[in-house]
Amino acid sequence: MITGIKGTRFRRAAAVTLTTGAVLAAGAFGAAPAGAVATPTIVAKGGYVMNNGTAASLYGKAADTRRSTGSTTKIMTAKVVLAQPNLNLDAKVTIQKAYSDYIVANTASSAHLIVGDKVTVRQLLYGLMLPSGCDAAYALADKFGSGTTRAARVKSFIGKMNAAATSLHLTNTHFDSFDGIGNGANYSTPRDLTKIASSAMKNSMFRTIVKTKSYTAKTVTASNTPRTMAAWLNTNGLLSSYSGTIGVKTGSGPEAGKCLVFAATRNGKTVIGTVLASTSIASREADAKALMNYAFGR
Repeated sequence: MITGIKGTRFRRAAAVTLTTGAVLAAGAFGAAPAGAVATPTIVAKGGYVMNNGTAASLYGKAADTRRSTGSTTKIMTAKVVLAQPNLNLDAKVTIQKAYSDYIVANTASSAHLIVGDKVTVRQLLYGLMLPSGCDAAYALADKFGSGTTRAARVKSFIGKMNAAATSLHLTNTHFDSFDGIGNGANYSTPRDLTKIASSAMKNSMFRTIVKTKSYTAKTVTASNTPRTMAAWLNTNGLLSSYSGTIGVKTGSGPEAGKCLVFAATRNGKTVIGTVLASTSIASREADAKALMNYAFGR
C-alpha cells in the first residue's frame, strides 16, 4: 500500500497516463476531431461547391458528369449580354410576337412581356434572371446576335455562349439554346456551371440583379404610354431562407430535374456551387444549404 504525498503523486501520474492513452486510442480508431464538419449527403444527382476567393474545390458529387441544366443556362445568357462592347443597358427592345409564341409553344417560364412594348436591356436582364423569363431570353438573343434574320441572330448568340464557355476552358459544357430549353445538346456539369457563375459574378450588374428579390419594370407601350409591369419575383428561395445568400439562379425541366446554382458570403468568405437533378424545389434548396454549411465549416 502506498501512502502519503508520494502515493498521491503516483495516483495522479497514473490517471494522466490512462487519460492520454484513452485519447490516443480514440484517435487510432478514427474519432472525429472537435469542430469537424461531416461531409454532407445530398439528394441531387450532381453537386459541387468551391471557395470563390481561392477557387479551391470543397465538395463534389458527380461534379464532371454532363447533365441537362434547365434555366441555369440563363447565367451564361446574362454573362454574354453583359460582356457586349459598349453595352447600353437603357437601350430599348421592342417585344415581338415571336417571343410570346415561343412561350406558348414550349409552356415555358415567362416574364409576361407584352407584344409591342419597349423594354430596356436592363429590364430584360431582370426579367431573365428573376422570374426566369424565356421571353426575355429570346429578346436578348435576338438583340445581341448577328444576322439579317431572327433565326440567324439566335444562332449567332448561342455561338457566343459557346465561345464564352471555351474561353473559360470548360470541356463539359455546350449550349444549343439561349434559355435551357435544349434541342438535344444543351448540357453542363456542376463544376462547369459553378465556374460560369463565378465568372459572371465578377460583373457588378450581374451581382446586383441576382441578389434582388423583387423588381418592377416600367415599360412603354406600342402607343408610347407608360406601363407598370407586375413585379417580378426571384425564384431563388435561398435569398429569403439562408443568411448571406447573394445569388444566383434556379433551373428545372423534364430532363434537368430541379437545379440550383447558389452563392453566399459569411465573415468575408464567399462560397459558390451547383446542384443538378435534385427531386424538388425543397430538396434543391436543402441540398444547397447543406453544401454551403459544409463549405463555411471547412
